[in-house]
Amino acid sequence: MSHDRSVNVSHDAVIAKPERGTMLQSFSPRSHGSKGYSLPQDSEENRGSVGQSAGQSSTSVVDQVRSPADDAGVTSSSTICPAPVCRQFWKAGSYNDELSSKSQQPNGKNYLHVHPMFLHSNATSHKWAFGAVAELLDNAVDEIQNGATFVIVDKTTNPRDGATALLIQDDGGGMDPQAMRHCMGFGFSDKKSDSAIGRYGNGFKTSTMRLGADVIVFSRHSKNQTLTQSIGLLSYTYLTRTGHDRIVVPILDYEFNASAGEFKTLQDREHFISSLSILLEWSPFSTEAELLQQFDDVGPHGTKIIIYNMWLNSDAKLELDFDSVAEDILIEGSIKKTGSKIVNDHIASRFSYSLRVYLSILYLRIPETFKIILRGKVVEHHNVADDLMHPQYILYKPQAAGSEEALVVTTIGFLKEAPKVNLHGFCVYHKNRLIMPFWQVINYSSSRGRGVVGVLEANFVEPTHNKQDFEKTVLLQKLENRLKEMTVEYWSCHCVLIGYQVNKKPRLQIPQKVQPAGRQALSPPPGFQAVFPQGNTTSLPRVSTQPVLLEKRKEHPDSVASAALKRKVGNDDFTVPGHIRVEQFIHGSASQSQDIETVKLMEENKKLRAKCLDRKVRSQNLEVKAMNLRSELENYKSEYERLMVELQALDLVKDEHRRNVNT
Repeated sequence: MSHDRSVNVSHDAVIAKPERGTMLQSFSPRSHGSKGYSLPQDSEENRGSVGQSAGQSSTSVVDQVRSPADDAGVTSSSTICPAPVCRQFWKAGSYNDELSSKSQQPNGKNYLHVHPMFLHSNATSHKWAFGAVAELLDNAVDEIQNGATFVIVDKTTNPRDGATALLIQDDGGGMDPQAMRHCMGFGFSDKKSDSAIGRYGNGFKTSTMRLGADVIVFSRHSKNQTLTQSIGLLSYTYLTRTGHDRIVVPILDYEFNASAGEFKTLQDREHFISSLSILLEWSPFSTEAELLQQFDDVGPHGTKIIIYNMWLNSDAKLELDFDSVAEDILIEGSIKKTGSKIVNDHIASRFSYSLRVYLSILYLRIPETFKIILRGKVVEHHNVADDLMHPQYILYKPQAAGSEEALVVTTIGFLKEAPKVNLHGFCVYHKNRLIMPFWQVINYSSSRGRGVVGVLEANFVEPTHNKQDFEKTVLLQKLENRLKEMTVEYWSCHCVLIGYQVNKKPRLQIPQKVQPAGRQALSPPPGFQAVFPQGNTTSLPRVSTQPVLLEKRKEHPDSVASAALKRKVGNDDFTVPGHIRVEQFIHGSASQSQDIETVKLMEENKKLRAKCLDRKVRSQNLEVKAMNLRSELENYKSEYERLMVELQALDLVKDEHRRNVNT
C-alpha cells in the first residue's frame, strides 16, 4: 500500500464541512444525462481547508470535490485492511496531521471544516459500548413506519484479515444518495415524527466510531419507481494514516436502469474512480464486485452496516466478547458476580454486560411484526413491570412554570424475588426507549426500600445525546424527588406483605406510681366516670418522663394508604410532671374503624388497577393493530412499485419487439 497514492486520491470524496453557524456545506443534485448527481468542480478553494463551490444551496450536508485520478486506482494493492495506530478507544484521540501536504492557511472565507479528531472526541459521549449499539438499533426501530420487520445484530468477519467485525442490518426504507450524505454528515435529521427516537442527527457517527475505528454502509432505497443504492465509508484509520485535516467520506451512488436491467453509476467517471480507489484501499473489500455483492441479501430496500477494526480494552482484548456465549454479545471483563446466585442471575444485574438481556428491555413496547435478531436468535421482549408483586399504579402530574406538563403513570411494586434480592430502582423510558435502567433514586442504609422497582415513560424530560441519561433540569429534579417519595410510601404500606416488620413508634407510658406535685388525687376528665379510687394510681397508664418526638408523615393526594386514625385525650385538670404531651390510642373502636377504612381503600385500589390494566391492554392492542396496518400498507406499496417496474420493463421489451418485427 502506497502512502503517497492514498494522499493523492484523498480529495475525490465527500468532505463534511460545516457552514457558518451550524449548517454544513451543501450537496446539490443536478441532472447528469437523464438522471443523476453531479459534483462541483475542483479548485484550489476546495483543496484547502475552506471553500464552497458556486451555485450550491445551503440546505444539504456535504460537499464533494475532485482531483485527477487514473484508472489504476480502482483496484487495491493491499491484502490486509490496515488497522488504526492505537487500538484502544480511550487512547486513540491523539492525532498527527503533520504528514499532510494539503493543509493550507485560512484564505479569509467564513467557513469551518470538521477535523478528523472530532470523530473520536464526538464518540466519547458513549461511556458504555452497549449504549452505542442501542443508537444503531434506534435507527432500525424508527424504520418500522417504513415497513421494517427486523434488525440483525451479528458477528461477521473482515475478509481482508479475518478479524471480527460487527454487522447491523435492517429491511427498512433505506437511504437514497442524499440521505446517505445526511447520515455521514453532522447535525442533519429528517425524522419529523413525534414518536421517532432519533432527533439530533449525530447518533450514527458517535455510535459507530465508539465501537470501531471504521464503518462501511450499504443502503438500497426505492421511491417513485426509482431504485438506488449507495456505499459510504467513514474511516478513522484512513484519515489518521493519511494525515487529513478534514473528514473525507468516499461515497458511490448507483441507480437501476430498467432498460439495461442493471445498476449504473450516478457520478462521472473521474469522480467515481477516485472514490472507488479509496474504498478499495481502506475498506474490507478489494474489488468493486465484492462491494456490490453486499447488496445480495439486502433486498429491494434496507441498510447494512459493517463496523470493523473494532476497539480493544486495556487487556488488548476486543471490548465486545463474541466467543463466550454463542447467542449473545458480552462486554469483556464486565461480569462481576458478587453475592447470591439469584442476584447475579437477575436481569437488573445482567443487563450491564449481556447485550441480549439489555435489548430485551430496551423498548417498552415492540410490535409483534418486528423482530430483533441477535446472533441468529430472536430477542424475547421483556417488560420489567411483569416481574413485580403487589403492583400499584401511581399517577404523577409534573408541573413547570405553573402549567401541567403531562400525566405519567408509574407502575411500582416488589420484585418477585424479594426480599431475597437487594435490587431496586426505576426503569425510566422516553418515547418507548429505555434511558435509565434501574435508576436508584435513594441510597438505602437499611432494608427500607429493598426490592422496590418501578417502570414509567417520562416524555416530558429530554434525554442527553447518548440517550443514557436525562438533561439536568428542574423537571428532572422534581421527578427524582417524587420517585423517592413513591418508594418510601410504597415500602411503608406494603413491606409487611413480603415479611418485613413495620417499625412502630413507641407509645408514651405513665409510670405506675406517679403522684403529681400538689395533688392527692386525680379528677376524671369530663364525660368519664371516676374509675380509680382516691389516691390510687397503680392502674393508670404508664407515661415516660422523657419527651418523645413524633414524626409527622407527609401527605400526598396520590398516597396509597390513609394515615392512621389518632385521638387525643386531655384535660386541664389532668396534668403530668414536665407538662408531657400524652397521645392515647383507644384500641377498640379506633383500630376497628381503621381496619374497615383499610379494606375499603384496598378494594378501591383493586378496581382502579383493573381499570388501568384494561386501558393499557386496549391501548397496546390498538398500537399493534396500527403498526400491522402500516406494515401491510408498506408491503402493498413495495409490491406495487415492483409490479410497476416490471410493467415498464415489459413495455420496453414489447416496444423493442415491435421495432424488430417492423424492421
